[in-house]
Amino acid sequence: MSVPYPIIFQGDCTDYLNRDGIKDSFALTFLDPPFNQGKDYAHHDDDLPDEQYWDWMTKLCHRIHTATQTGGALYFMQREKNSEFVLRCLRQAGWTLQNLIIWKKLTSAVPSARRYGKHYQIIAYATKGKTPRIFNRLRIDPPLPAHYKYERENGMFVTDVWDDIRELTAGYFAGDEAMRKPNGERIHKQQAPIALLLRILLTSTRPDDLVFDPFSGTGTTGVVAQQLSRHFIGCEIDPLNAVVVQERLNTRRDADNIHKYRPDYRYTPELNSIWIPQENHASADNTDVLDLPLFRFPSQE
Repeated sequence: MSVPYPIIFQGDCTDYLNRDGIKDSFALTFLDPPFNQGKDYAHHDDDLPDEQYWDWMTKLCHRIHTATQTGGALYFMQREKNSEFVLRCLRQAGWTLQNLIIWKKLTSAVPSARRYGKHYQIIAYATKGKTPRIFNRLRIDPPLPAHYKYERENGMFVTDVWDDIRELTAGYFAGDEAMRKPNGERIHKQQAPIALLLRILLTSTRPDDLVFDPFSGTGTTGVVAQQLSRHFIGCEIDPLNAVVVQERLNTRRDADNIHKYRPDYRYTPELNSIWIPQENHASADNTDVLDLPLFRFPSQE
């Protein structure tokens, strides 16, 4: 029997991935795990020994690989200093690296006494097999660099350096997108911006594909997937965060509306076929995806 999407599993993503029948299902996974930096999480030890942490990541990537369709994509976000471990983790789990994306932030850290200030994060884009199932070559039209003489006629292809997507900063440029408590404090310290997930999903999925996020946080991946007519399964171990995700998916905020970003991709030839708003799309009867054995979020029982 099919079940409605999106689905939020409140619990450990490993428990979800270990269920029978979850194989060759995901079109894309966005993997943005805790970075093991000693942050204070209510339901996770963020200060594991390095060997234990990377063993966990490798096993998780292997399980996601099994659950992914041939050619499906994994986008694994991490700190720049962990690039070596991310690449080893993906290789050992059977993934094929396609790009190491540099997400250049608009803000930067103050240099320490022994190294340069940090100005970017990495996102490893890998696929199950050498040939991507889907790779939509997006075109954008960022402002011209100072030394350019002529305007572009039809924009430019997205490269492996993303310097046009603003992070959700905690200071002056924070804006209203970050999910916050009534006192203004962030509900979750690390929140990915809508624009980042939009680019990832537009590149590597199409309508009716199944998107997975094992560390949903505040649900940004699901919010974007839902608006692009993609199916979504998210896991979140913190019960309070899981409630936030569910409420965010059920009640669309103005700050979560992706429509404002559509002009950025206007030069992408196939845009109308990969960007189909939820309200304009009748979901296909994809029984291979919709018949997965799923946990339901308690509020949906």
